[in-house]
Amino acid sequence: MTRPKVLCTQGLDPAGAQLLAPIADLIMPPDGSAATLKRMIGDADVLIVRTQLPPDLFDTPHRLLGVVRHGTGVDLIPMQAATAQALPVANVPGTNIDTVAEYCIGGVLALARQFIPMHTGLFTKGWNEGRRHAGQTIELVGRTIGIIGAGAIGIRLAEICHFGFRMRALGYRRHSAVLPAFIGSADIDSLLAQSDIVSLNCPLTAETRHLIDARRIGLMKSNAILVNAARGAVTDEVALAAALRERRIAGAVIDVFEEQPLRRDHPFLALDNVLLTPHSAGLTIEATRRTSIGAAEEALRMLRGERPLNLVNAEIWAQSKLGRGAA
Repeated sequence: MTRPKVLCTQGLDPAGAQLLAPIADLIMPPDGSAATLKRMIGDADVLIVRTQLPPDLFDTPHRLLGVVRHGTGVDLIPMQAATAQALPVANVPGTNIDTVAEYCIGGVLALARQFIPMHTGLFTKGWNEGRRHAGQTIELVGRTIGIIGAGAIGIRLAEICHFGFRMRALGYRRHSAVLPAFIGSADIDSLLAQSDIVSLNCPLTAETRHLIDARRIGLMKSNAILVNAARGAVTDEVALAAALRERRIAGAVIDVFEEQPLRRDHPFLALDNVLLTPHSAGLTIEATRRTSIGAAEEALRMLRGERPLNLVNAEIWAQSKLGRGAA
């Protein structure tokens, strides 16, 4: 009997791969091109997604039982097409809450304490050049952090800032759920105007695309630091680059970009008041292991004909191959 096949757009952590090994063959594309994925999808029973999928991928003939996002955000998946085909999509939320929160505060500390200029100056020109930047550093104690997207990651970040750095925390979330007592609730414009640090931790949706535009950047303090560990398109990158270049805000920590990989002529790369990382805020050893295990477990549920624990498009379950089989 032919073993089922799980196609993963990038490699899994060994812990996840070991879970799949007794049941299915784990296959990975030799490159990330759309043509390669389209060629291989027809032979897969479950697709695990770690990279952006071509928007027309599901137009290719396939026998997929379902799709699993290795992570939380499903903007990498053509959801409308999957839902139209009654193709279940699951994700793995909650595995990188601490990871991303720690990244956000680490990036802020790196900018606030001028770690990179100090390091570079010390290495290239010596002690005095490195030390020169100390006069531009600031403390976080007593400052205000505003978190747009006060979900699990945002709440953890606020907890670190409030209890670890004695900072005031403000939060905005779309839904009316009550925030913890240590986070003050604020609308977006008020939050931007009051905050010394603004952290974006919201999903990318039609409502949040270019949420931080030129007008809203204009509300921010001139000494403010912006952190984006959400999705690149939550900001208007042209407006943000201009504000940083003109020092209308102090700096930014940016992990995600509208176009990835980041093109070499992007205006962010000409700035000296940004800390840029390659969409890696959630990629610690521990978080990757947890996420790979969770993705493998969801893939195994699909292969067994079971409903995933974290089904994103639950409305199509009864019409899906798996849902019909369960009925």
